Amino acid sequence: MIKLVALYQHPEDKSAFDKYYEEIHTPLVKAMPGLQRLEIARVTGTPMGESPYYLIAEMYWEDTAAMNESLGSPEGRAVGKDARTFGNILSMHIAEVET
Repeated sequence: MIKLVALYQHPEDKSAFDKYYEEIHTPLVKAMPGLQRLEIARVTGTPMGESPYYLIAEMYWEDTAAMNESLGSPEGRAVGKDARTFGNILSMHIAEVET
């Protein structure tokens, strides 16, 4: 299994970000072909205090080929375009999930 992790910084307007993310962006992500699971977590801090991250989104696929096909699909491209218009993504990472 493979996952793509998106780390979002704190938005200026958290309420507006949350509303947009829930009502617009999340349905776009869920429409990506081959996506097996979407996990969204709001960061509450670190052991040392505040975190630079506000939200973590983890998207799971069967393997790298399925992820690449999904990201290259019209639905995947729509997600990427949407993320660039509203999101404050600090970084994205691809990781293999060990079972």
